[in-house]
Amino acid sequence: MAIDHTDPIYLAPVNGGQQPELMLSAVLHLMSHYTADGKGCVKLASVIERHLKALAGLPGLSPVLAATCQQLSEQWAVVVERSLPPPKKDDGFLARLMTRGRNAPQVV
Repeated sequence: MAIDHTDPIYLAPVNGGQQPELMLSAVLHLMSHYTADGKGCVKLASVIERHLKALAGLPGLSPVLAATCQQLSEQWAVVVERSLPPPKKDDGFLARLMTRGRNAPQVV
């Protein structure tokens, strides 16, 4: 996915303030590209989740929109969590010790 960073949506606002409409427009744009290739991208899902979380925390945002952004942020966080590879199993000392204990000959 190629992103045109010269697009005005990515430029900093002139007054330095927060522009919820711009952020909402950006996150909707990102969401529309999430499954553009037929499968989801975990990095894009993570960016979407962060945008929604930032929107939910903006002061002055309508309560309904803030709550919606918060709920969607939590749902995208689940998408990100499911998309991550499973943690690598650590064959540490305890695992080796337990394996030896099960494989040890039984004394009768």
